[in-house]
Amino acid sequence: MEDELAPPGRYTTRDVARALGTSTGAVRNLVYRGRLKRVGGTERHPQYAVSEVAALLADRQERSIA
Repeated sequence: MEDELAPPGRYTTRDVARALGTSTGAVRNLVYRGRLKRVGGTERHPQYAVSEVAALLADRQERSIA
């Protein structure tokens, strides 16, 4: 289930959505567009690197300031 905990250093799709303030569909769109890469999990329950999500969030915040 999507509510499963990811190992340290990884986020689930739902975790990424919460961190970025978006929906899980928007997270899948980021993957489709190549802005975010899966680093583990399964096809139905992918996992993402926390560091990559943090970099994406920092980039978004930088763009909103400019």
